[in-house]
Amino acid sequence: MVCPAGRADVGVVLNESLDTSVARITGSGHSAVYLSRICPETPVKLRMCRPGEEGTVISNYTTLGEDQPYEWNAVPLSVYLYGVEDPANRPLFGSEKFKHALEERYRQKYLAGLCESKTCRMSNGAEWREMVTATMERSLYIFIIQTTVEQDEQFIAAFNSQPNVNHFNGMTRNCANFTERVVNMYYPHATSRNYLNDFGMASPKAIARSFVRYAARHPEAEFRVLHFAQLPGTYKRSTNCREGTEQLYRSKKLLVPMLVFANHELPFMAASYMLTGKFDPEKKWEEHPAAGLGETDFSFGEEEFERRHSGPLELEAATTEEREQILGTSEEWAEYRKQVEALIGEAVANETVSRRGYLDELFKQFDKKGKFETENDGRVWMEIATPDGKRRAGVTASNVFAPDSDALLGYEIFLARASRIVRSPKHSRESMLEFKSDWSALAGARKRLREASAPAMVFASPARTAAIDPHGGD
Repeated sequence: MVCPAGRADVGVVLNESLDTSVARITGSGHSAVYLSRICPETPVKLRMCRPGEEGTVISNYTTLGEDQPYEWNAVPLSVYLYGVEDPANRPLFGSEKFKHALEERYRQKYLAGLCESKTCRMSNGAEWREMVTATMERSLYIFIIQTTVEQDEQFIAAFNSQPNVNHFNGMTRNCANFTERVVNMYYPHATSRNYLNDFGMASPKAIARSFVRYAARHPEAEFRVLHFAQLPGTYKRSTNCREGTEQLYRSKKLLVPMLVFANHELPFMAASYMLTGKFDPEKKWEEHPAAGLGETDFSFGEEEFERRHSGPLELEAATTEEREQILGTSEEWAEYRKQVEALIGEAVANETVSRRGYLDELFKQFDKKGKFETENDGRVWMEIATPDGKRRAGVTASNVFAPDSDALLGYEIFLARASRIVRSPKHSRESMLEFKSDWSALAGARKRLREASAPAMVFASPARTAAIDPHGGD
């Protein structure tokens, strides 16, 4: 049974830049393709989605590291974003150990026969890992327009019949070239590189900008944008993608050498960027946010969640009222910052946490001292040793409030999350709609901790506070 003939979409995925390897110099980020009605039969074979499935992300990398040199892999959207099939089981924070646990679950479940060599199984350089829980490492945008059933069927037939062999090179066959080729199979000339600003190459940001301009020329395509913020955690915050001349214009690392060695060319490059290269993904999201994905209400029961996800995924353009609810106002965010600070002050005063800086180090301590155990459905548990003995907590949205999940650790997780989110810049901050769900969960975690502590009157006891704080009560 395949997905019924409702609306569906093709989207350009724009991943923010990581401060690693060549990205430190180029700032280019990564590009991929989202297809809402197409799903992976395997990571290297496509099919039409079945009811309840959310589509797929298709991408290529320098090397996926698998036993054969595949050009591309396809993963379910939720796996790409959160590392799990069911968004109800999404992780609450990001860390290397946490991500590795989800990667290993994915490898065992999806890559049998594709990833048997030691290099594929063990190497961090095997880039199939980049397609599991991408939001732990960086924020991303998905720019979306509609497709038809016929287009999707034709794409599946064509793509499944083509050789899937990697010929990656940074100049002419990189991730942006791949996205350009895939999207143009749906809509010829919908995406194109910016030869002037990227020095003849294709960059992820240029492909996204050209796609947005194509959508503006075709209002019938019902252009929408999704934004997924990087999870609070141990990974360094991702940064905005840049094109070639933009990186030269904005990067202090490159600006000084340019002033010394190419001062005559610098004005030309700056003018090129200012006239033809400016593009702000955040503004496009604010102008065209999609409604209908990323619901994070922790109070959903199983029946309600199934009802919401039982049919094909439909991403409607937000109305003006919905847009305000999704984005929030600067006044709302400022008020939440005050309230979070008040909660932290309360937690320090009653010694639920030992000091203000404790929450900033919480996720690093989890990654350093915690052990992560993944269940078959994707829920993850963390066990951590403390002076009072071992504690065990659910660290995904579906089990953080489980009866056997430690109430203190759960409260610390939500308080640390809220503290990080309200202090984040807009491009790495979740939507107001999502944050209000977090806020509700924080209130629930606080109440649960009070109730768990009340019989012994230990809510304000130092013996219960900051159990893993390496600095004690200093």
